[in-house]
Amino acid sequence: MMIDADMKDILASFSAELFAGRHVIVSGGTSGIGLDIARGFAGLGADVTATGSSEKKIAALAGEPANIRFKALDVRDRDAVRDFCAAQPRCDVLVNGAGVARGGEEWDEDVWLDTMEVNLNSQFRLAIGLRERLAEAKGSIINVASMLSYMADPGVPAYTASKTGVLGLTRALAHKWGREGIRVNAIAPGYHQTDMTKPIWSVPYGNKAVADRTALGRWGSTADLVGPCLFLASPAAAYVTGMCLEVDGGFVSGNPLEE
Repeated sequence: MMIDADMKDILASFSAELFAGRHVIVSGGTSGIGLDIARGFAGLGADVTATGSSEKKIAALAGEPANIRFKALDVRDRDAVRDFCAAQPRCDVLVNGAGVARGGEEWDEDVWLDTMEVNLNSQFRLAIGLRERLAEAKGSIINVASMLSYMADPGVPAYTASKTGVLGLTRALAHKWGREGIRVNAIAPGYHQTDMTKPIWSVPYGNKAVADRTALGRWGSTADLVGPCLFLASPAAAYVTGMCLEVDGGFVSGNPLEE
């Protein structure tokens, strides 16, 4: 895996061995945002376990750094998650990155419930399962929320509701476990170019509409989310917990009526 220029610049902002000797677990870490976050921690010396539900995706990642181990895990499966967590001898950082959006289908109750399982319940499930390891390490949890934690999209009601729930879960866990030395924060991505958002950025109108509303005038990349995660997991954020860092280029704060 070749590290692109953007990722090199991000990693150069931190000590090269910042996470040496640390174990970082990233759910949803076999593609998109989660994969780049896994690469970022690995680039600063961490031993990373990245999970995903697709064996096919995992098989295609043979060229990734040796300090990233990929493991198949269905985060909806309580027993599988329990066994996975029990097998971890250490966890310094948990990044809850697993997520799905099923546009046009989420008003169906079965799809709604399944989406909530992936996007919200899995974050609770992994946090609970790894609590003891995180407490031992005085570690950090970073939950992945969304700009839709603050907005509404009727096309993806379950995604909107689950990502809003991530904010409440983040705050509750931060206050529940803060005295154990566990910090819990979240990041809220905006419009980043991933497979999930391809139907929008791959067409001229959608691409332009997003860029025009965003304060920085462009779509985000997956690499844009790496630095905020590294910061939140680092000693530089030792007094930051229960917070959500919006990483949306200024999209949510923009005026949709502005020319």
